[in-house]
Amino acid sequence: MAVDPTEGALAALRDHAPGEPVVMLNLLRFAPGGRASYDEYSRRAAPFLREHGGEVVYAGDGRDPLVAEDGQAWDAVLLVRYPSVDAFVRMVSDPGYQEIVTLRTAALTEAVLQPTVPWVGRRG
Repeated sequence: MAVDPTEGALAALRDHAPGEPVVMLNLLRFAPGGRASYDEYSRRAAPFLREHGGEVVYAGDGRDPLVAEDGQAWDAVLLVRYPSVDAFVRMVSDPGYQEIVTLRTAALTEAVLQPTVPWVGRRG
């Protein structure tokens, strides 16, 4: 299963709306023993996140889903806000970040990294 974005996916994201803010939905399924590796990745990724203007909006452990098909439960969920798509792409392309992303890759068996944009002018 895929856990890291491809160069093609990053290029398509960047080409679509490079200056728009984005909130990344992260759905994570840990490999056996992977939580410790992910925690280390998170600790080491924090300076890159700050440097590129990102912030963790929410991070939490998944519980048994109320509505889902078999296999759709996730171990953890994160929402990470970036000031722009370009900021996200610069962060994940940073050579220093690339040195630590192997911790994330090793920690996960499956992931969803879904860019989202806010609804404008919509209420509850």
